[in-house]
Amino acid sequence: MLELSLAEMVPILKPLTQFIIGIVVYSMFIFHFYRFLSRKDVFKLHLDKFNTSGHPLIHNLVALFLYIFEYVIFFPLFVFFWFAILTSLLIFLSKSQNLDSILMISIAIVASIRVTAYYNEDLSKDLAKMLPFALLGVFLIDISYFSLESSIDLLWQIPDYWATLLYYLGFTIALEFTLRIVHGFISGFKKDETD
Repeated sequence: MLELSLAEMVPILKPLTQFIIGIVVYSMFIFHFYRFLSRKDVFKLHLDKFNTSGHPLIHNLVALFLYIFEYVIFFPLFVFFWFAILTSLLIFLSKSQNLDSILMISIAIVASIRVTAYYNEDLSKDLAKMLPFALLGVFLIDISYFSLESSIDLLWQIPDYWATLLYYLGFTIALEFTLRIVHGFISGFKKDETD
């Protein structure tokens, strides 16, 4: 006769519940993460509403200042955040444990997502979600794939790469500025052609 008991059920369902919660939380985080990272216009701060000047020259100067403020103050923080998230994911789920490569791959992914956002936001979204979900798949298929101890050791080594991190951050910020300028010129030319 088939016998079921609560005492037997709890230890069986507890790890299942933990897995479900982990997958759901990770997926929700990645969903919001990739959608934010892959937008061409990252910020929707609408700082222009604070620009109440009636004089056209002052209005344009304030608008320029607010625009630069968004992309000089806020954008580097977000790039660093995205880079830190991708680096952490790669460190925990990478067998190659080579920090130089992990850092380069992480910033290359962030920069590639930003470049493709100016070409096509759907492509950018696909690229932004590809790696995190692929890493989730690898983790689910082979949970022994990563080593917590070696991953934590690598995380402690990251401060030793501060110069590399600054170069990567500076490059990505310069790339974003270049993309915004080129996009602005192209948009301006397209607007002139339609007038």
